[in-house]
Amino acid sequence: MTATTADIPLIGGSADGESVRVELDATGRPPLTHHHLGDGGLADAEIYELESTSGDGPPWHYTCRGPVT
Repeated sequence: MTATTADIPLIGGSADGESVRVELDATGRPPLTHHHLGDGGLADAEIYELESTSGDGPPWHYTCRGPVT
């Protein structure tokens, strides 16, 4: 059976070094973006964008692109 969730590392921003568990779509891919809530909730949210990785380790990570505006 194929996994329905994956833990994706977060790179940069206030959540650098953390990871987020996301649901995979029918083709086995995670969402293209992740909105990470800060201490102030939506007012401090940052947007992370999915990127493919190469080599050993997870096949993807999310990179911070800045605050959600």
